[in-house]
Order: sequence, then structure tokens, then C-alpha cells
Amino acid sequence: MTDSTSVETPHEAGSSPGSNRAAPGAGGGPVRRALRRWRSWVGYAAAVWAFGYGLLGLLWTLGMPGFPFGEGDVPDARHHSVLGEATAAGTGPWIAAVGFAGGLAAIGLARAGARGPLRSSLIASGWILAVALIFVIPDQRVLTTIAYTPATLALPFGWPPMGAGEFFELLYPWTNLNLILCALGGVFFAAATVAFHLRTLGACLRCGRRPGRAEGWTAPASAARWGRWAAYTAALVPFTYAVVRWLWAFGVPLTISREFLDELHEEGVVWAGAYLATLGALGGVLTLGLVQRWGVIWPRWVLGRAGKPVPPMFPITFASVVAVALASAGLVMVRLTDWTDPEAVVSNPGVLWPVWAAALGAAALAYHFRTRGRCHLHP
Repeated sequence: MTDSTSVETPHEAGSSPGSNRAAPGAGGGPVRRALRRWRSWVGYAAAVWAFGYGLLGLLWTLGMPGFPFGEGDVPDARHHSVLGEATAAGTGPWIAAVGFAGGLAAIGLARAGARGPLRSSLIASGWILAVALIFVIPDQRVLTTIAYTPATLALPFGWPPMGAGEFFELLYPWTNLNLILCALGGVFFAAATVAFHLRTLGACLRCGRRPGRAEGWTAPASAARWGRWAAYTAALVPFTYAVVRWLWAFGVPLTISREFLDELHEEGVVWAGAYLATLGALGGVLTLGLVQRWGVIWPRWVLGRAGKPVPPMFPITFASVVAVALASAGLVMVRLTDWTDPEAVVSNPGVLWPVWAAALGAAALAYHFRTRGRCHLHP
């Protein structure tokens, strides 16, 4: 394997110390330009999301149908959710109150140059909302929806063995989409809090560096070292899940009884597990791109892009989305597993998903530190 510490990224090579010029590829379409300026608008996006969801909470309180938690959720999924016992009349007012308060906090994160207790309060509020919306409220259905979405490409070839309408209804009900919507709101609040933190510290809003401060663990060489360990961990963990599911597909009852395995084969569920195992293993291999040269320069086998720089936001966004979905699913697995029963722990590879999520998130962060280039505030 190529030592990631020796790989000079095109983003580092394309900028010079003390330069105020935009990095190569700073043009592009309006979407790319908007994404590069995310720090300037993400606070307002969080405010719009919070006020909008707060309004939904108010409408659910007043009797509007569509309450997606507890009594309005899918019966089989209610025991997975921390809001499995929620009712529109009892929980709707809280959603409205927290939503409207969160909207005000988001406006503060977007506009205020606060100091002292106000600054600390806004940062704390932003992170509390981000953690709740990303990790606590969603469950494994976010990961399931993301993981099975590529399977829609196989519908014209007769798999899964059901009609397209039934498959879409099963994969994208409002209750699932609502959890994704909550996770999106959490991402908005996390990003708005980071942008506010950088702005109030006087750091560069583009790369996060502070003038006159040593980079330390965020320096490219340091990030390459700890990022390599994170990436290798994130690449290894999914194989603990994949090997078990592959063995089940081939009739080996590892960690389960023969009777239960026969039932999985009769119902065809074992092949869904094999699909997820293969997808997870492929994701584990792709994770290595965060510390390899082919993660910053398109390899020869990528037709039309070979030898060109990989846009940093592409692997960072992809890894971050998967890490967020894994984190919420992993916390459900940890919460529902009987830790007093060794057999229950061993038979559930999902208990390692929080480790996978943390390692993947750390690897993506290290990739960012390696590829963010130089800064005119930090020559």
C-alpha cells in the first residue's frame, strides 16, 4: 500500500503560501459554488429547517395527520425508536417548542459574533440539537433506506421479487423519510455550529486554521498518520458483518441455530443479508481511498477521469453520510442488545457499528485536513 504521508495532494500542490487566489477548480456550476460557501448559508438553512419542523409539530398537535413517531409509526419499528411511545397530542407541542427555539438559536449561529456566555450557550444548543437529530431520534431505517436504494437499479431485472411500486412503498414510506429529514436537520445544526465556532475564533472560514497557531494534530502529516489507523479500522469492521452474512448465505449457521438459518433461507431473507454484506465490504474497500493516492487522483480504470484530481467534497460527503447513518443504526443495536447474554452480543455484528461510524468519520476528517491545501491566513 502507498504510504499516505508521502502523497502530495493536487490541492496542496495547486496553492502557494500567502496566496489569496482561489484554489484550482474554484469555478464550476452554481451548486458547487454554493457548497464551497456553505459556512455563509448553513445557519439560515438550519433556521428554516427548525422553524419548518416546529410548524409541523404545531400542526400535528392540532390534529393534522402524518405524525411519524410512536402511534403514527410502523408498528414493527416502534420498539426501535426512542419515540416509540410518542403521541401527536403529547409530543407535538414539544416538537413545536423545540423547533421554534432551535430556529432562534440557528439565527444566532448564523448572525451573531457572540462572546462569553452567549457564545457558549449557542454552541451548546447547536451541538445538543445536532446530536439529538443525527444520533438519538433516527434509527437503523436511515441506514436501511440508503443501503437498499442502489437495489432499485435491479428492478428491471426482476429483483427484488416484488413490484416496483411495492418496493418503493416499503423503502420510502413517510416514516423513513422523516428520519432522514431529522438527520439532515442535525447535519445543518452541526455545520452551523462549526461555522459559528470558527467565525467567533477569528479562524479562516475556508480551511479552519487560526493565524499564529500551530496546526498540531490537524497538520497534513499528523492527519495522515492517525487517519490511516482510522481508515483501516473503518475498512475492517464491515467484514465482521459481511463474513457472517456470507456464511449464512452458503448454509453455515455461524452464531445462529440451524433451524433459524433454514427459516431465513425459506423466506429468502438470507439473500438480503448477503446483499448488505457485499455492499458493506465494498464500502470498506472504498474507505481505503481516504488514505491512498487513488483517493486524491482518479486511477487509470476510471474512464474519462483518470489522472485528474478527485474533488475533496466527493469522498468527504460520501463517507460522512454513511458515518451518520451507521451511528444512528449502531446506537439502536447497542441499546437493544442484551449485554448480559454473551451469545446475543456475539451474534449481532451491529454492535460494532458505532466503532465503524466513529472510525469512518475520523478518516473523512483526516482526509479533509490532508487535502484542504494552504491558507493565506496561515502561510
